[in-house]
Amino acid sequence: MTDPTLDHVGITDTFASRRYFAKFERIMQHMLHVAGVMQAEGALNNEEIAILTRYAAKLTHSFRALGYKYLLVGRETGRFFGSLTMDNRDSGFPVAAEIMTMANDAQQAATRLQNMPSEARLKDEMVQTILGDREIPTKLQFALSQRLYYAELARGDLFWVQNDPQAAWMGNVSEGRRRFRLHWASYDTEVNLPVIYLMELEDSGRVGLPKDERRWPEVQAHLSAQALGGLKLLTIARGFDQDFDDLHPKRLRRFHLGPMYSHAYTRQAGPLREVLAEANAPAGQDWALVWTEEELVSDRVIEEKSGWFSTVEREVFALDPFGVQGPELGATRMERSIILPQRPYQVLEEKRPPGFASVRKYVVSPNGRVLRY
Repeated sequence: MTDPTLDHVGITDTFASRRYFAKFERIMQHMLHVAGVMQAEGALNNEEIAILTRYAAKLTHSFRALGYKYLLVGRETGRFFGSLTMDNRDSGFPVAAEIMTMANDAQQAATRLQNMPSEARLKDEMVQTILGDREIPTKLQFALSQRLYYAELARGDLFWVQNDPQAAWMGNVSEGRRRFRLHWASYDTEVNLPVIYLMELEDSGRVGLPKDERRWPEVQAHLSAQALGGLKLLTIARGFDQDFDDLHPKRLRRFHLGPMYSHAYTRQAGPLREVLAEANAPAGQDWALVWTEEELVSDRVIEEKSGWFSTVEREVFALDPFGVQGPELGATRMERSIILPQRPYQVLEEKRPPGFASVRKYVVSPNGRVLRY
């Protein structure tokens, strides 16, 4: 079996590291524009846009924190602190271990900040070093970068390996039956990609799910444990349906955000690598981000016996028998999308590689506007 860590590389050059984080920050901003386009098309409603935008913001904050942490990578700081490790084959994203380490650092952020000089003091000492000693204040720059890192962690609202489920009421279906939308997210440790889940369910319990002190913690633990990219949606939904007799999953969606392709940073195989190489786009425009949306919906409800005298509802989920992978997909449908700058898109259209005809394409113009083709 191939060791996945062989595809993990450290970005040890200062300017390469900064360009990498700047690239991701721009991509996340473009994704917000994509969300706006999808909303205008009716593919997502206001509440769903708000949820996905919140997770995009969390990712942006996490990348910004890592950017501060590794701001001085490759420079002589007097202290070895490593370099960002990224998955340059499967995802183009930082490896999950970086997110785990950041979570540990966040627990100590308040204490670390108390023991560090203030930002104003560090900047004042930098000026004195430059003017008085006529030296580049690299060690002070490093100290400031670490202070900014811990300050970003202390602000919170970051994307972690596990982001606990949250619930929002959608209305009452009938008396004693409510509808909720649940959402949660994870950073898949197998392929180093962020994954976002949305579930719509009906609740026939006596107490509304988020206020139920018994069921709600159980639901959160169950869904977090099942947040594995390798599991089919059908497996997740059926397991949930079987474990909670008074919760009825009606719709489950999963968004795999990535991979990110970049001619400068990644070495994924396939047509996109060739497209980016041929496009020869300037720095900052040599990338493409792919994401996949899977959806599973309930087709009908059947009743099963439960004990001697009672019955429970069970969902029968709709599977697409005519899809590319048929019932083996374990979902009702799957759709792939891609966002990329204008020049790589032009090469993609010229080459027209197999498999891209059905992919939804969002193109970033030089002025930052996002259009769908």
